[in-house]
Amino acid sequence: MSDTRTAPEPEPGGERQARPVTAGGPALALHALRTYTLKMDTIPALIGPGRGPLAVVRFLGLVLLGAIIGAIAALFAVAFVTAVLELNELLLISPRSRMMFDHAGALMAITVAVPALGGLVVGLLHLAIPERRPHAPADVIAAVQTRRGRLPARAGGLSALSALISLGAGASVGQYGPLVHLGATLGSLGARLLRLGRSDDNIAIACGVAAAISTAFNAPLAGIVFAHEVVLRHYALRAFAPVAAAAIVGYVIATNVLERGALFHVADTAVPRPWEFAVFLVIGGLGALVAGAYMRAILGVTRLAGTLPLAPPLRPALAGALLGLTALWVPDILGMGQETLRFATIAGAFGSAELLLVLGLKIAATALCLGMGFSGGVFSPALVIGTLFGALCGSLVGQLSGAPQETFVFYAVCGMVAVTAPVIGAPLTTLLIVFELTGSYALTTAALASVILASPIAAQLFGRSLFDIQLETRGLDLSAGRGRAVLLSTPVAEHLTRDCVTLRPDTGVAEAMTALGQARHGEAYLVDARGRYRGCVTLADLEAAREARDGPQTVGGVTAADRPLLRPDTSLWDAMARLQDVTGEALPVVDATEDAFLGVVFEASIARAYLRHSDEMRREEHGTG
Repeated sequence: MSDTRTAPEPEPGGERQARPVTAGGPALALHALRTYTLKMDTIPALIGPGRGPLAVVRFLGLVLLGAIIGAIAALFAVAFVTAVLELNELLLISPRSRMMFDHAGALMAITVAVPALGGLVVGLLHLAIPERRPHAPADVIAAVQTRRGRLPARAGGLSALSALISLGAGASVGQYGPLVHLGATLGSLGARLLRLGRSDDNIAIACGVAAAISTAFNAPLAGIVFAHEVVLRHYALRAFAPVAAAAIVGYVIATNVLERGALFHVADTAVPRPWEFAVFLVIGGLGALVAGAYMRAILGVTRLAGTLPLAPPLRPALAGALLGLTALWVPDILGMGQETLRFATIAGAFGSAELLLVLGLKIAATALCLGMGFSGGVFSPALVIGTLFGALCGSLVGQLSGAPQETFVFYAVCGMVAVTAPVIGAPLTTLLIVFELTGSYALTTAALASVILASPIAAQLFGRSLFDIQLETRGLDLSAGRGRAVLLSTPVAEHLTRDCVTLRPDTGVAEAMTALGQARHGEAYLVDARGRYRGCVTLADLEAAREARDGPQTVGGVTAADRPLLRPDTSLWDAMARLQDVTGEALPVVDATEDAFLGVVFEASIARAYLRHSDEMRREEHGTG
């Protein structure tokens, strides 16, 4: 007996879904303005796509929103940085506070105890985050590139608090990663409160990111480019203006509220000799290897930590204790290492052996802290590691060539960008940071010579950035572009339908053909009495069986079509790949445990989803949607 289930509302071969209403056109916006007086529900209409005067109003509203998000993110960034500095002074992590402390024995105990206890607090705090780990810039990139555009506020707040404790306790991690995620979370929260669409949500996230970088570095151009280069990965004009507004507001707040010294000071420098630019190119190639070693060390310790017979909350405590013990001999590895970075740009401040020692220990300390569960970024340590590497190269070149050290700072800066640019996947941002911090065109040109080789070599050997490598280990591969990432993150369950013909295996052939004819489908799916999938038969198979002299009398005896199975969590990308060798209407979807038949996904549905996602991304990246 047949069990034919045909939904009346969709067309044959289509999924059951409501037709989307085109939002944001002039007529809709005018209707909204007449009906409501700037209620929350009208804000998405005011800043959606469209043309004409209302489009200008919507665009200006989006720019204003970017400025507001930039101001809020900048204030939070100022508070975060100030709190870290205060904790470093209070807990004797900063070099200044350690020099002023008189009791040597107590200082040794504090050096070990503070990072260990800080690690314990951080480990316990991560238990309140659903993923049991702090969120980082990689999560921001994933949210934007997969067009989910939603960053959970609770996890973002706990991650920021965890990073604050980690940095305050002297962990060898960076502050810029947590600031980027905090700014992005604030942008996402604002977009969610205003009920913005996914495209505008992504722009709001980028605004928070740009403001955080601009505030932290006093570098608005770097903040703008970082948001486009790393997070959005496009330069749509519609996104540029709000992001620029957020970065400018962050810069103004940073210069007037956050009175901080420059990351490093560069006096008037001599112009490098022509042959030195060849050395800068070599530094770029070698810096890519150093960046790769740094990234691989973090990933390796992360994998090792998962195998340790130690409860996850205790892992950062162990890392803190080991860090503190090592810092008894080399305190330069504590904290972000900004003082170490500044001294490394001064010729003669470190000897070659010291530079090599601190460089190796800084890589190991950062990998230990991040891999074992401390919360923090990779940007600041990369700056320190790169500067130490460049200073080491400058020392060796000076010793071998006998040349004066008047261009020593060029080597330090070239090493800094050669290591940092591949780690964060943002060569333009790194160059702009150098230019905005130093104001030196000659220094930026030398840094450009190093980036020429550093980023391409690292991308070929290791990947675009550490963030992309981390996402790839979580199953999100961005190497083939954003379109593939979106399809990989979209499960077929979103396009599942029961608009198909299901038959019992004991259904007669003639009855099955009648059912298919009435439903206007070319294939049926065999489902037994227990709801389990038993195969697929096509109308052509049934016709051949009916005409055969000794053919089967029931559909269960008909040779079923070879059809790959999908699970509810199978991605659209994988479904498209399986459709390449299939001739038919749809692919069956079954439960992962009991092979229970759940429905089908039509080939037409997959094609429409692909075209829709492609069109949405095109509109977003070209500023038309």
